[in-house]
Amino acid sequence: MKKRILCVEDEAAIRSMIRFSLEREGYVVEEAADARSARDLAATQLPDLLLVDWMLPDLSGPELIRRFRRDPLTADTPIIMLTAKTEEEDMIHGLDAGADDYLSKPVSLKALSARIKALLRRSEGFGEQRIINAGRLQLNQDAHQLRIDGTPVHLGTTEYRLLEFFMQHQDKVYSRAQLLDFVWGQSTYIEERTVDVHVLRLRKTLKAHAAENVIQTIRGAGYLFSATETTGD
Repeated sequence: MKKRILCVEDEAAIRSMIRFSLEREGYVVEEAADARSARDLAATQLPDLLLVDWMLPDLSGPELIRRFRRDPLTADTPIIMLTAKTEEEDMIHGLDAGADDYLSKPVSLKALSARIKALLRRSEGFGEQRIINAGRLQLNQDAHQLRIDGTPVHLGTTEYRLLEFFMQHQDKVYSRAQLLDFVWGQSTYIEERTVDVHVLRLRKTLKAHAAENVIQTIRGAGYLFSATETTGD
């Protein structure tokens, strides 16, 4: 799928030049001459990257970038600021506003292309979510979110950490002492029965979705997580 770039620039000649160059490289380019149009276009179809000029007729570029960063839809969208301002102080101001990169005018189209490619590679890497799947359970480690059969399930902080460890180490038995070390940390001095309390809470949450049997009690040994949901003791 072609990457979509929104170019926010009040000078039509510059917009046209950038559009012509980037479309030759296979990008889909949309144009906005002011901040209001830019926000409307971004809301209609989210761009993969934004090019924002410093001087706009209705709002400064840095302020527009701040608004994009406050909007959940565009909070993580890569942004390159284009400006005739070349002082270091101006560059810092633009980056502080939330720009990911800064390119001075007159714009070098080769440099712009290289910066766009680099930012898109980075954003694609950041967008890769760490997901653990285990039978009916899916754990999104970046969002700290458990889903069972696609339904979001709320977990307390400790129960989440415990389940995360279990799902990372499936079909292996861990003693209470080992779980204390791996989940709570070796420098934490708490009783082993604390593990039983949190396992009980975790099972109670899972039971509401008929998934409590993924955590099995192994007599005299500890606990085992298995996505096959074999009934435990």
